[in-house]
Amino acid sequence: MLLFTALLFSLCHSRSFNEASHLREFMDSPKPLKTTRDALWSLMNSNNRKPTSVYVGSHDELMAADKINALPGQPQGANFDQYAGYVTVDPAKGRALFYYFVEAHEDPTTKPLVLWLNGGPGCSSLGNGAMQELGPFRVNSDGKTLYSNPYAWNNVANVIFLESPAGVGFSYSNTSSDYQTTGDTSTAADSYTFLINWLERFPQYKTRDFFITGESYAGHYIPELASLILKNNAAAKNTVIQLKGIAMGNAYVDGDTNAKAKFDYLWSHALISDSTYKNIQSRCNFASPTADCEEAISSARNEVGEIDGYDIYAPLCNESSRHAKLLSVQQLQPDPCSGMYVNSYMNLAEVQQAFHVSGHLPYHWSSCSEVVDNWHDAPATMLPTIQELLGSGIRVWFYSGDQDSVVAVTSTRYSINMLNLTIESQWKAWYTNDEVGGYVIGYKGLTLATVRGAGHLVPSYQPDRALVMISAFLKGGF
Repeated sequence: MLLFTALLFSLCHSRSFNEASHLREFMDSPKPLKTTRDALWSLMNSNNRKPTSVYVGSHDELMAADKINALPGQPQGANFDQYAGYVTVDPAKGRALFYYFVEAHEDPTTKPLVLWLNGGPGCSSLGNGAMQELGPFRVNSDGKTLYSNPYAWNNVANVIFLESPAGVGFSYSNTSSDYQTTGDTSTAADSYTFLINWLERFPQYKTRDFFITGESYAGHYIPELASLILKNNAAAKNTVIQLKGIAMGNAYVDGDTNAKAKFDYLWSHALISDSTYKNIQSRCNFASPTADCEEAISSARNEVGEIDGYDIYAPLCNESSRHAKLLSVQQLQPDPCSGMYVNSYMNLAEVQQAFHVSGHLPYHWSSCSEVVDNWHDAPATMLPTIQELLGSGIRVWFYSGDQDSVVAVTSTRYSINMLNLTIESQWKAWYTNDEVGGYVIGYKGLTLATVRGAGHLVPSYQPDRALVMISAFLKGGF
C-alpha cells in the first residue's frame, strides 16, 4: 500500500498527470509555434466551394458492439445506455479516436447531443471530463470502484466524450510520425471526420440538435471545429451536422490577452504584491517578452507560492488530504487527489476491457498525453474565428469559474471586450438552490456566464451550479 501511495503521488506531480502544466507549457512556447488560421481553412477547399473529402467507413453492427454492459465497480441503478470504442479517421495511417458516450437518463430520443472536449492541448476528455467533471460516475479513492454523480450532464443531454487528438488517452495512430505533426489543423480535421463517422454508427442522432462544449485549450478546439462544420454544411448545401451552439469554459482564446489578465487577476485577489504588479505592468509587453519582464514574472511566481492555479482556494493533493479522504464519508466534493484515483482506474485491465480498448496501445493511459509533445500549429488568437461564428446564427457562450488563475475570468472578459459587441441584456445574478450561482451578461450573439466558487474545471468544483448553467445554455438562456 505504501508503494502504491508513493507511485500515485509521484504521478500527481508529473507532467502527464497535470492538465495545467500542458497549458502552461503551450503558453510559454516560442511565438513561431503560433501560426495563422489559414491552414485550417485550406481543409475546406473554399475556393471550389466543395465539401471536404472525408473518409467514411462501414459501421454495420458497430453500435451494438460498442455498448457497455457495466463498468467495473459501477454503482447499482444506472438507467441509461453507455457506449465506448474507436472511430477510424485515417485508415491508411491507422489513426483512430476513442470515445465514451452516455445517453440521457430520461427521454434520450428527444434530448440534444453534446460533444465534450478537454483541452491541454493533449489532455483526456474521458479521464478529466467524464470521470472528474460532468460524467455519470466518479472514481472512489480506492481507484477501483465508482460512485454516481447526481449532477451529470446526461440529466439534460446525450453526451459524447472524445479523446483527441490521436495519442491522447486511448486514441492512437499506427504511424508514429503523426504524434510529431499534431496541431490545431489536424485536430479539427480528425474531430470532424470522427463526427461524420460517429453519426453513421449512431444514425438516430443525425437530425438531433448538436452542441459542442469543453474547457481550457478547447477554446481553440471548439471554434475551429464549429467553423469547419458550418463551412462544410454550406459547401454541401446540406446541414450534415445540426450544430446549434457552442459553450467554452475558462477558454484559452487569445494568448497575449490571457498573459496580461492572469497578473491582473493575481493582484486583484491579493496573491502578488503591489510592487511586483507594478513591475509587470511597466516591464511587460506580452507580445514580445523581455528579460526584465521574465524577472518580474519570476517574482510573481515566487510570491504566489504553492497553490493550485486551477482553483486558488482549493487544497493541494498531499498525504494529509488523501488520508482525510480515506477516512471521510463519500461526498461529491472537489478532491485534490481525484486525478490519482482516475489514473489507477483507467489502467486496470478489466476497465479497459469494458471500454473496448485496443490491446495494441504502446503506452499506458494517462490524463495528459506523453506522446503528443510537439504541438505543430495554433493561431495566436481565436477571436477572428469567434467573430465569424457570431454571424452564423449559432449560440455562442463563454462560461468561467471565478477561482481559476490559469485562464481567469478577467481573460475571458478582456477577450470579449476586444470583440466590441453591443450589450443586449445587462449583468445580473443567476440562482440555484436559493443562492447566487454566478452572473450573466448578454451581448449581441454571445453570452458570458460566471460560475461562483468554481475553478478551471467548473463541473468538478461546482457540479450543481454547472448543471444549472449548461441547462440554461441548451435552452437558450437563464
